[in-house]
Amino acid sequence: MGGSLADRLRRFAWPALAVALLASTGCSHHRKVAQLPPPQAMPPEPDLYPSSPTARPPARIPITPVPPGGVTDEDLDFVNTHRPIRSEVGLATWYTAPYKGRKAANGQVFNDYALTAAHRTLPMGSLIVVTNLKTGQSSAMRITDRGPFINGRVVDLTIASAKATGVYRGGLVQVRIDVYQTPKPIERGGRWCVQIGAFKSERAALQLKHQLIQSYPESQVIEFPGEASYWVRIRPEGDNREQAEFIARHLRPSEGEAFLTRLD
Repeated sequence: MGGSLADRLRRFAWPALAVALLASTGCSHHRKVAQLPPPQAMPPEPDLYPSSPTARPPARIPITPVPPGGVTDEDLDFVNTHRPIRSEVGLATWYTAPYKGRKAANGQVFNDYALTAAHRTLPMGSLIVVTNLKTGQSSAMRITDRGPFINGRVVDLTIASAKATGVYRGGLVQVRIDVYQTPKPIERGGRWCVQIGAFKSERAALQLKHQLIQSYPESQVIEFPGEASYWVRIRPEGDNREQAEFIARHLRPSEGEAFLTRLD
């Protein structure tokens, strides 16, 4: 190996110095990472049901799923170990879907053989017990649909629920509804509308629709067909309950009735 001793030392010193510099840089990098502040917390989830009456919630109502059979063993245990939080007495009947695949108001396909029911104002997914006041038969079920839209009636049952409570043969029966559990509060919040009908002619429904659009320009008004009839629905701004109650109290349709209805 040629050159002086000093040259040979220089040739060995420069690579060693480079390695040392790299090592020093790497260590410095790791120290900086370790000293970074912890990541910030994620912002809170947006409120899908704002309390402000002027806020406009999304038009689509989220699906409220229930078990395939309507209720579970855990639901029955809950009913057997708790007291109802509310009770209501009125007339019950039963109904079926006008066509296969029809969706209930909760967003799931309607099922004749599930222990479910329709109610106008209880929150979707509410766990209730319906008792036939004539025979004493009772059954737990979940609210998955809206109705009945006939004055004087309080609940519509599926075929399964009607058979379990003895309403199927009676057709129209006095019942007690005991509410045990609700996914959302009953007395406050919620998303509300007024459903008006039934109209025998589409022309009458369209006429009311145009009148409501002029009277409540900030509201959403739709007309839609039912079974051999027509309906009009008005959703006040923000699906506000107080405004919906006001409309329901003061509206005097030429046909049918105005029903206060909860959407969620």
